[in-house]
Amino acid sequence: MAVINEKFTINTKGNNDIIDITKQVQNCVYQHALKDALVCISIQGSTSAITTIEYEDGLVKDLKEALERIAPMNSDYHHDEIWHDGNGYAHIRAALVGSSVNIALVDGLLNLGTWQQIVLVDFDNKPRSRNITVQLIY
Repeated sequence: MAVINEKFTINTKGNNDIIDITKQVQNCVYQHALKDALVCISIQGSTSAITTIEYEDGLVKDLKEALERIAPMNSDYHHDEIWHDGNGYAHIRAALVGSSVNIALVDGLLNLGTWQQIVLVDFDNKPRSRNITVQLIY
């Protein structure tokens, strides 16, 4: 088994910014001309997440609204009492969505559905520079 690590950085607006990173992931993967592998996309940070979604305006809005119902921005969080940074909700949302996603590479192509894209979600309450790692295991 061999492992290749690729990295790229995305600048976000924060505040539930959802960014399609499928092309950047494909660029990392396809430059190696592998046939079959496991592709793990992960992000550093406890206020951001990686997932897949059909990246269209309606679903992006639906995801933001669903997360607002689950972990509202304007609720009280113990984290905020300790750190006073106002982003307790961001930590909760990131923990629920997750910091990584695994996608199979089959016959040289990422095994994504027709309407499935890989997205970075930045929940923090300020713009950030986010580091994404794409690990190829083959």
